[in-house]
Amino acid sequence: MFTRTRHLRPCNERGVCSVGGWPAHVRGMLLVVGLVIGIGMAGCTITPPPRASVPTPAAAINSATLDQYRDAVARRILERNPSYVLRGTPQAMLRSLVVVSFTVDSNGRVLESSVYRTNGDDEAESTALASLRRAAPLPQPPGKLLNGRGQLELFEDWLFNDNGKFQLREFASPQAQTID
Repeated sequence: MFTRTRHLRPCNERGVCSVGGWPAHVRGMLLVVGLVIGIGMAGCTITPPPRASVPTPAAAINSATLDQYRDAVARRILERNPSYVLRGTPQAMLRSLVVVSFTVDSNGRVLESSVYRTNGDDEAESTALASLRRAAPLPQPPGKLLNGRGQLELFEDWLFNDNGKFQLREFASPQAQTID
């Protein structure tokens, strides 16, 4: 047979009953404190700590600076050799492509230059090297591009049409699409 028992809350001599061992007045105070904290937190905005700024790598800065310097060098070469510069669209099949390697010092003096790659066209090679010499001194390179000896090594491409005129790769126009 089943009997049903009623669980009574323990009460003290003053008739104050507790649940879970906490008197009613303490539970009330905890409830009020919890509500105050909850309301206070609801009005707060949590701001994450600021992210540390990531510095731009030196290689990226030097790359942009190098591009600007190469641009300035190419402009100088073109300015000093106007009668050799090809205006307009290069032909579809170029006569020659000459890649020149050259080293400049901190003052822009060309210390050495040589043909790095070519198709063997002696006249185009001579024109490329001579146009570089006529452009000297080149603009002074930014100090952060110089190596430990105070020098900078560069490469530039001379693109030659059949008429012996050239464009530099730095400023070359798109080639013609058809062979005339």
